[in-house]
This record gives sequence, C-alpha cells and structure tokens, in this order.
Amino acid sequence: MGRLIVIEGVDGAGKRTLSDALVAEFAARGVRSARLAFPRYDDDVHAELARDALYGRLGDLGDSVHGMAVLFALDRRDAAPQLRTMLATHDVVLVDRYIASNAAYNAARLGQRADGEVVAWVRALEVERFGIPVPDRQLLLAVPREIAARRAAHRERTEPGRRRDVYEADAGLQQRTAEVYRELAAAAWLSPWTVLDAERDIDAGALADQLRG
Repeated sequence: MGRLIVIEGVDGAGKRTLSDALVAEFAARGVRSARLAFPRYDDDVHAELARDALYGRLGDLGDSVHGMAVLFALDRRDAAPQLRTMLATHDVVLVDRYIASNAAYNAARLGQRADGEVVAWVRALEVERFGIPVPDRQLLLAVPREIAARRAAHRERTEPGRRRDVYEADAGLQQRTAEVYRELAAAAWLSPWTVLDAERDIDAGALADQLRG
C-alpha cells in the first residue's frame, strides 16, 4: 500500500510547483508515484457546481459555508475509489489540496480556529461518514500573504481563462486561512504535518527521501 501525501497551503503558495518537483524526484529514484488535485473542477459535478458558486453563478450558494463544504467533500467522496486504486498500485500518491483545505477555509470564513466546530464537522463528514482515505503525511507550504497574492495575480495574468474566484480575491480570508492551517499543522490534525518555508528553495530531493521513509 502506498503512502498518501497531501500538499496544503493558501492560493499562490506553490503547491503545484512542489508537486511537479516531487514527481520528478520520485521518478529519478524509481519510486512509483501518482498525483491528484482537488477540487476536480473538470471531472466531478460537485466540484463544477462549487466553481460556479465561487464565481457567483449559483445565486447565494457561495455564501453558505456548510453548503460549499459539502460540495467539496462530495468531490473527494467521488474520487475515493480512484485514490484507493492509486494507493494500491503506487508507492506514493501526491494530492494537491485535501480534507484540511475544507477545514481551514471554512473555519476562516466563520472566524473560527482549528479547534472550532466546523473543523470537527468537516472531519466527521469526510473521514467518519464518507470514509475518505486519511493522509499519511501533510505538507504545509507557509508563505507570507503578499507573496502568495503576487503569485496568484501572476497566474491570473499568464494563464488563459484563469480569473481569481471569490476566495482567492479575498486577502483577509487568505490570511485567516493561513493561520488556521498553521494551527492544524501544530495539532497534527489527521496525520503528522511538515511545515515548509515556501519563501526559500525547497530541497525536493531531500524531501522525497524523507517522505518515502
């Protein structure tokens, strides 16, 4: 059975860049790896609806914290069989955003901390009720909000059709979410966490070796 490694962080933290680097390092070591990114906007109807809500196309649905959380959770529930197959056939499965993303963003939206009601509710929904696989390790890319914002803005300018959604455009929400992420990491929520300084170059080779251990 492979190890489920999750990469978390606010928008613009560099999750995709780190995932690319780790995939390359695993391949160089002969480690069988697979990857998946959430939300799966183009592959799951629940994620598609969540995207529409984030761009204001579904009335007031985007205002509902629990409604949005359920849509993102259902996306992962739909992907759970695929994840289990990946874990059965690979040494490492890398996931960009996962259950902690739902917990952190929605706690931030409600002004709650990592020990608040909505984080416990997300865990009960996704892990206990839906049976979504629990990570073996979670990586938090910690980066100052202004740097993440610049990266997100650059991505918006350079990627065709890429417009920031209501979460990405809310600087206050991003800052609060980063704080909840740090609390989740400190509490080892769901699994052990490793906090990485995304301002500096990350030694992907050393990290790949560590994650295989």
